[in-house]
Amino acid sequence: MAAPLEAIYVETNANPTYAVIWLHGLGADGNDFKGVVPSLGLGNSAVRFVFPHAPIRPVTINGGMPMRAWYDILEMDLDRKVDMSNIDESCEQISALVEEQIAQGIAAENIVIAGFSQGGVIAYQMALTSKYRFAGVMALSTYLADFESVPDANSVPNEETPFLIHHGSYDPVVEPTLGARAKAILTDKGFDTTYQSYPMPHSVCPAQIEDIASWLKGIVS
Repeated sequence: MAAPLEAIYVETNANPTYAVIWLHGLGADGNDFKGVVPSLGLGNSAVRFVFPHAPIRPVTINGGMPMRAWYDILEMDLDRKVDMSNIDESCEQISALVEEQIAQGIAAENIVIAGFSQGGVIAYQMALTSKYRFAGVMALSTYLADFESVPDANSVPNEETPFLIHHGSYDPVVEPTLGARAKAILTDKGFDTTYQSYPMPHSVCPAQIEDIASWLKGIVS
């Protein structure tokens, strides 16, 4: 069994009834998106944000340097060659965080899985393979690690779960075509997808935060 993840917890109000598990990108940590929470303006909604720290592991594309990473990236070509066993292990660890929230009284149907870049890869994989049905999936500047194995929506619990997909049109790290391809494949498989591109690199921008806030409010309000 994979080791439990350390995480940062932020609650917008007491006795949260919703949770957002938000996964950072390569080399970052759980602090990466903690500062976004006040900008979301969730008002009286009681939401627990969970920002886990990825394990430290060697990353091949960075010369084998150990850093926080949800999985090893072996090649940086367009389709990427990644360690799927690492992805499966990270999904197991995120599943443990989901079960932690369930044990604290937040139903899986009230949990949003969000991720940026590498974290978004795990968010996608969770939505496509988990036994739980989630409230939503937020995939930011990311891609499908195994796009050829995406199941039909009607064969998984997250058949009707909304997917919010955002990407920067100037992203030099995860090319915009990968975000658009993920949207096209998921839509073709019958999933509920919303796609938006922003004039930004591999990052987030104020207009995007406003759109994320609007989308989340529709779920947690």
